[in-house]
This record gives sequence, C-alpha cells and structure tokens, in this order.
Amino acid sequence: MVRVNPHYSKLQSSYLFSDISQRITKFQEANPDRNIIRLGIGDVTQPLPPACIEAFHKAVDEMATAKDFRGYGPEQGYEFLREAIAENDYRAVGADISPDEIFVSDGAKCDTGNFQELFASDAIIAVPDPVYPVYVDTNVMAGRTGAFVNGRYEGLVYLPSVRENNYVPALPDRQVDVIYLCFPNNPTGATATRAQLSEWVAYARENRALILFDAAYEAFIRDPEIPHSIFEIEGAREVAVEFRSFSKTAGFTGTRCAFAAIPKTCMVYDEAGKPTPLYTLWSRRHTTKFNGVSYPVQRAAAAIYTEEGKRQVRDLSDYYLKNARKIREVISGLGFFCAGGDNSPYIWVQVNCDSWAFFDRLLAGAAVVTTPGSGFGSCGAGYIRISAFNQHEKVEEALERIHKLLK
Repeated sequence: MVRVNPHYSKLQSSYLFSDISQRITKFQEANPDRNIIRLGIGDVTQPLPPACIEAFHKAVDEMATAKDFRGYGPEQGYEFLREAIAENDYRAVGADISPDEIFVSDGAKCDTGNFQELFASDAIIAVPDPVYPVYVDTNVMAGRTGAFVNGRYEGLVYLPSVRENNYVPALPDRQVDVIYLCFPNNPTGATATRAQLSEWVAYARENRALILFDAAYEAFIRDPEIPHSIFEIEGAREVAVEFRSFSKTAGFTGTRCAFAAIPKTCMVYDEAGKPTPLYTLWSRRHTTKFNGVSYPVQRAAAAIYTEEGKRQVRDLSDYYLKNARKIREVISGLGFFCAGGDNSPYIWVQVNCDSWAFFDRLLAGAAVVTTPGSGFGSCGAGYIRISAFNQHEKVEEALERIHKLLK
C-alpha cells in the first residue's frame, strides 16, 4: 500500500492565510452588501512599472518569430538578468557577489521552502518567533521538528522576537545548524543593524552554522544605516545565502520572479566534517527540479535595473510606504503600540488581547481584514499585522472605519 509522509500529520490543520480566507468568505456570505478592505495578505495592488511592461511586450513579440524565439532557457537564469542583479543589488553596496552565484527562480517562498532539502534530517533548525510560516512548515514536512506541543514544535529552536528586544532576536544559547533570518522582517516590520547582523555572522562562523537570509523586503529600507544585504557584512560569504523577490519590489506577485544568491565560498559539512560547497548542492537541486523562469518574465525583471526602472520601482515602494506611515500614525493615535511601517510595508500592532478575537472584531465591525499575529508563532499572540499593500483611497477608508470602531 502507498503510505503517506507521517510528518504531514504534525502540521497545523491549515495554512494561516487559508484560515483567514475561510473567515472572510463566511463573513461575505452573511454580509453580501459589506465592502471588505483587505490589509492582511501581502499582495500588491499597483500595476507593474511601465519599464517592465514595455520589456515584457517586447520579449513576447520576440517569441512570435522563429528568429528570436526561445525555448528552454538556462535553469540558473539568463545572464543578462544575473549580471544586472549582481551589479545593482550587490556590487553597488560593496557586496562581493558575482553573476554566476545568482539563481533566478519563480519566488522567494519557493526558494526558502525548498532550501531545507539540502540539509540532514537531524539538522538543528533555529527560527525567529514570530516567523513567516513557510520556514517552519517545510521543516515539519521534512521531519526535523518533532511534535507540536503547547504552541511550538519540540525539535525547533525558537528565537523570541519581542518588544523588549525591538523584535530582533538574540543569538541562541545553544549550538544550532541552520538559522532563518528575515529583515526587514515579516511579520514585525523590524530591521537589523549592521552590528546586529555582524553578531549573527560571527556566531555562524564560530559554530559552522548557516544563515538563510530572507531579504524580500529590502527595497523598502530608507534608513541609510541599515544594510540591504547580509553580504555587506564581512565574512558573510562563508556562512550565508540570501533570498530576494521581485514580488513586492516591482509588483511581480502574479508575474513570479525571484532569486537566491549562493556564494561559492559558503560551505556545509558531511558526517566526517568534510566541507562541501553549498553552491554545488543547490545547483544540482535547482537544475534537477526547475526548468527556469520564462524569457519574457526575466526581461521584465531586468528592466527594473534601467534608469527608468529604478525610478519607477522606487516610486512604487514609496507609494506603499506612504500607506504604512499613515497606518502607523492612525493606529498609534488610538493608543496601540506599533512597530514597522518605516523601513517596511508591515505594521505590527500590539492589541493586548487574543489575536483572532481582534481580527474578528475588525472584520465584523469595520469590514477590514488584517492578519492575526498568533498565526506567526507564540510570540505573535496579542498582535495583529497590518499590510500597507493597497490603494491610498482604500487605506484611508479602512483607517476611518477602524478609527470609528475603536476610538
């Protein structure tokens, strides 16, 4: 008989955003005349930048002629995109990443979820709490986490990210093998300083650990003192990989394009302690299981690195940051403590009651969707996350409704 993977039974009943969707559907069916405003899931609402649209159209036209048609492309990504990424996202900030250390993919969610396949089943995994659920759930599926007891998996090392440490976790008090970090953080909106990231790099070097650094929201950083890449930190090439996405940067949530930076000097180890380049392992996995992002999409992605594209992408992130500042201003004015919203599109709100109860209150009373903090981990209890990814007018209306409900 065919037996199922037993570790799937350890997963919580459903994915956080599926729960939210079900509650919204139930509310909409009971209240068909209510206009729901969504400030929950981090999906964008503004169209692709004009430079991307132009490049997209041109590339599609190329596919219409035998002379310019392209079939299978290089699994790692076309050189024109990898060169643009290396030059603009890394060399421009003093980070030593070459084009052949870039792997283009269809999403940072896929990359961060798939990367754990490279590690031994008994690898000790450290995750922040609260945390993006994919980091945890994919390791549950792989059998590294043990049972779910009292809101946490017994086999994971949790790194509390709380108000007292400004939502930047302290180093673990024990040795771990793999560390997930995300800055600007989802869900808290917190950012890490150069000194804080240097501590993590030093820990990883001392313990031969690996940092999986999710920088999907780096385009929203406005503070010049905050690093955009972990590779701005000396020594990070030996102990870190980095994931980025064009989803929030340029509105590619439905277009799908992202990349991972894997330095050739980053090592992992076999049972005898012999070093193996992580680059080689990921290249083997990537080329075996992935056939590459389409040519038109990669041309559209490369367009954000043109002068026009850079300006348009900056305007796009400014648009959402304007929403974020307004959300934080109004919610803080109602007496709630808020984090994020300055170098991040997320506002983390301490509501001092059950997260789902507050979610339901806003949905029922204001027809506004947020995200319950408890869905991100135990340390998210008593919080909600508000997303700035919506149109200015809808954000203003949502805030008016919330203010009327809670004032």
